[in-house]
Amino acid sequence: MQKLSTIAESYQKVKNTLPDNVQLVAVSKTHPKEMIQEVYDLGQRVFGENKVQELIEKQPELPQDIQWHLIGHLQTNKVKYIAPFIDTIQSVDSEKILLEIDKQAEKNNRKIKVYLQVKIAEEDTKYGLEIHETKELYLDYLNGKFPNVIVSGLMGMATFTDDKNQVKKEFSFLKHLFDQLSLQQKLETLSMGMSDDYPLAIECGANSVRIGSAIFGNRNYL
Repeated sequence: MQKLSTIAESYQKVKNTLPDNVQLVAVSKTHPKEMIQEVYDLGQRVFGENKVQELIEKQPELPQDIQWHLIGHLQTNKVKYIAPFIDTIQSVDSEKILLEIDKQAEKNNRKIKVYLQVKIAEEDTKYGLEIHETKELYLDYLNGKFPNVIVSGLMGMATFTDDKNQVKKEFSFLKHLFDQLSLQQKLETLSMGMSDDYPLAIECGANSVRIGSAIFGNRNYL
């Protein structure tokens, strides 16, 4: 685990590399609330978590103006636990999960922001919608099918590889889809890029990046 004293330095280093129009989602998964609090005290307000269980344990014990993003795969039976407070669910990868988010948002008398997660990687392990599914879901949304959600962006994860051309191709593909869908109704956020590849993602058009280890150090899975 990275020492607390070095977090401020790491955070500032990352912030200095980001253009003004690019949102930073500080990915705090597996890191303790003390470390999150330190980054919060430096001015960061948007944090990303992977697992619902971890998120619902941290959320009550940290400042209530944090905008929490769920960036990991979400099961339908877990939506109810985060629906009262979640700011954005970045990992919408099926119509089934979107219907459940819509239902739970209505129960909590709020609208929940979501990004459609598109499968752009060539790896079998990555979740995500196929292109035709993404287009169909967005059209359904524009036609009023999910009245309690706001589809405000797309999210994608590139192949885990050292081949920058491969990663660039995948990011550029998602940017093209983002621009296509925005012709129907403008999407706000293109979330792509993590600690290892975020400069390339920004170059390809990302305006939101998900950065964990470059701020918090290596993850603690104990």
